[in-house]
Amino acid sequence: MVEILASSNKRASCSSGEKASLILDLSFFDLEPLSRSLMASDISISVPSEHNRFSHLRTVEFMGTDRPWLNLYGNRVRPVAPFGSFSSKPYVDPALIHRCLPDELLFEVFARMRPYTLGRAACVCRKWRYTVRNPILWQNVCLKIWQSYGAEANYIIVRSLYNGSWRKMWVQRPRIRNDGLYVSRNTYIRTGVAEWKVTNPVHVVCYYRYLRFFPSGKFLYKISSQKVKEVAKCMNHASKAECVFRGDYKLTEDQVEAALLYPGMRLTVLTMRLRLRGTTMGANNRLDLLRLVTTGVNENEVNSHVDGVLGLVEGWEEDETHDPDVPAISHRRGLTPFVFVPFEEADTSVLNLPVDKMDYFVPG
Repeated sequence: MVEILASSNKRASCSSGEKASLILDLSFFDLEPLSRSLMASDISISVPSEHNRFSHLRTVEFMGTDRPWLNLYGNRVRPVAPFGSFSSKPYVDPALIHRCLPDELLFEVFARMRPYTLGRAACVCRKWRYTVRNPILWQNVCLKIWQSYGAEANYIIVRSLYNGSWRKMWVQRPRIRNDGLYVSRNTYIRTGVAEWKVTNPVHVVCYYRYLRFFPSGKFLYKISSQKVKEVAKCMNHASKAECVFRGDYKLTEDQVEAALLYPGMRLTVLTMRLRLRGTTMGANNRLDLLRLVTTGVNENEVNSHVDGVLGLVEGWEEDETHDPDVPAISHRRGLTPFVFVPFEEADTSVLNLPVDKMDYFVPG
């Protein structure tokens, strides 16, 4: 470095021996300030404009996927930018909907979808997948489905059990589905009237139990021989259909406690204990009916109790009744597990098939 500076000051060429003597003659100078100035000049050196086009790569937030099974084979997955490309050429999204619809409107569309529809939308393309994984979408869904717990309790649960991930909480935490009906199909054999002492007819009787739950802690119950596609139209709060009863329920982990009041001359309380499960993680599409009890209740207790029917029978024994004319009965039949049927599949569900296509009676 000293050699270059000395040669530039002399503005002349010199031999190798002269260069060496010149370096020796300058060795007694204090070169520390000079080195500092050179370092400063190196830092402040200007970058040509043709290299500035690569500067945006430093600000791109890479969104990579952790795939540990590929690491076992030494494969490295290149991270990709959310909505762009690494090429110097301007990126043009080939999808027409992405060029016409801004990201803000796309988010608003997803915010109005049901959670299971969001899962299907995430399979369309990469951009939709990243948009659907926005935690705000899943936070609103979780706070709505578990609104009976309160917002503060839900925030504590998501931080302590699910590492702050609302989507992980939605998938792994047991929940009652509200976008359809839980249907229990039950059958039994009834002997018919013999004709001319020749034939003994046997009838297969089919009936259904229907449950529809709401996030507010209320549910609707109906027992009928009607098919799913017919009952789905009347299972709502505004319906005035007959034999649709309203009750209260409470979900504790995977256990569901439900109770409703049958009106009439003698008040009867129906209590159910169910276990929530799913055929796959996050499905929550099965309810096992563990207990079904009908018992009598005093009319004065119903009028004076303000916590609902579920709070009225809380702590009661299985054979306890508060009306001597209505004994407590624990039912052992008709306890087929409930299967969840979404409203959009009510018309095409296999539960609409007639008895002769689903049940067979073999005499023996």
